[in-house]
Amino acid sequence: MSENIRRPTALLVMSPVLTSGLLTEAHRSRLAQMCNLAAQEPLATLDDALAERLLADAEILLTSWGCPTLDEEVLARAPRLEAIMHAAGTVKNHVTEAVFERGIRVCSAAAANALPVAEFALASILFANKRVFELQRQYREVRGFRFWSREAPGLGNFGKRIGLVGLSRIGRRLARLLQPFDLEVVAWDPTLDAAAIVEQGARPASLDELLTSCDVTSLHAPLLPETQGLIDARRLALMPDGATLVNTARGGLVDAKALERELVSGRLRAVIDTTDPEVLASDSPLYDLPNVFLTPHIAGAQGAETGRMVDLALDEIERFVVGEPLLHEVRREDWSRIA
Repeated sequence: MSENIRRPTALLVMSPVLTSGLLTEAHRSRLAQMCNLAAQEPLATLDDALAERLLADAEILLTSWGCPTLDEEVLARAPRLEAIMHAAGTVKNHVTEAVFERGIRVCSAAAANALPVAEFALASILFANKRVFELQRQYREVRGFRFWSREAPGLGNFGKRIGLVGLSRIGRRLARLLQPFDLEVVAWDPTLDAAAIVEQGARPASLDELLTSCDVTSLHAPLLPETQGLIDARRLALMPDGATLVNTARGGLVDAKALERELVSGRLRAVIDTTDPEVLASDSPLYDLPNVFLTPHIAGAQGAETGRMVDLALDEIERFVVGEPLLHEVRREDWSRIA
């Protein structure tokens, strides 16, 4: 970067426990080339004397998981703050209306988090149609030869219909990842018209039509008041016998009790990465059901994948510093429709 470009003061605000190893030495070196780093270690709290001193000069906050709420009281102690760059997905856990009132710019790395979730959903869909999750269990028990296609009628991906509930960042990524396969993709998203859905490589359908006709339904809608319990008992009942529900979005999109009843009955199958509550009770039947593949919210960026989110946040900081348009800005008008 040119020596004539200003070097704003940046402050790291995130939970060290949740973000240990998030920033590599290469990330820190790049940040130091663009900004004056107020402190080498991130702040986990903003209500002590150290935070009071550092906030006074902070112009950019680089945030991630565990960032405290940035409310009016905190912002009053950060008079020079101009931007919040979030090296993670949702900003709703720490950004408040007061941030937008102050005109502070906000960016999220949700786009970088979308790729691993879409990859996880793709693998789940392909494995679900091949009945991998169930047949692996059966093979472990049988430990011998079987005509597995007879054990699992309808086995395979060719010609199967896949339903995407929501063409969010992740839904759109997944639609593109599904294109090379011999699958029919249908989608429902009330925020898009039919032409926009077709442009993403899917056939538009109503939610009820999608659920009624698809072999696998994958959820990618944000959890909002209007989508809480979107997949309720009536809609679960629309799914064909043996269909699979994939949830890498939020557990609250589904009526948990209704889904449990369907799965315990064996009528439906499910790949579930997000639950409601976030960690199921230890006696939940979902841990042991043969028709359920349950994972502990790992579809999003994990391990090496988190570096992609930091890269995006640093890219946005560089654009901000040199006065270029931000590519991943979260605006006040986006708030009611983003996760």
